[in-house]
Amino acid sequence: MVKIMDYGKFKYEAAQKAKETRRNQANTVLKEVRFRLKIEAHDYITKLKRAEGFLQAGDKVKAMILFRGREQSRPEQGVRLLRKFAEDVAEFGTVESNPTIDGRNMVMVVAPHKNKSEVKTEQNAQRAANREAARSAARGDSDSEETPSSAPAE
Repeated sequence: MVKIMDYGKFKYEAAQKAKETRRNQANTVLKEVRFRLKIEAHDYITKLKRAEGFLQAGDKVKAMILFRGREQSRPEQGVRLLRKFAEDVAEFGTVESNPTIDGRNMVMVVAPHKNKSEVKTEQNAQRAANREAARSAARGDSDSEETPSSAPAE
């Protein structure tokens, strides 16, 4: 059986499908959080929150400790700091590669529990639900504004 169709329309629909698949495709990005060996508690908490945000968004996090001078002779302190970091972000991700020394740096990669496409799907569903709630609230508000004016005046 042969189907006669408009080639321009066919090309347009194929382009739309390709565009939709590209839009739904998500690339996992490797984000980086840098520490110093002697990091203050508040700075650590700030960097920890930043890393948690990256993991919740579905991105991998590369935790890096920069060693300076004599700090290089104490790699066990760096491992301890990275292990603490891994424990603190355990609810958002798991350690993908254990701490390794790379020149003057010590690096560890943490992968998120949810991949980027799952997070993106959840966000789109949440946005749609929020839009629908806003529409129904707007309709409900307009109804409530009309009822008092239509009530008989005394």
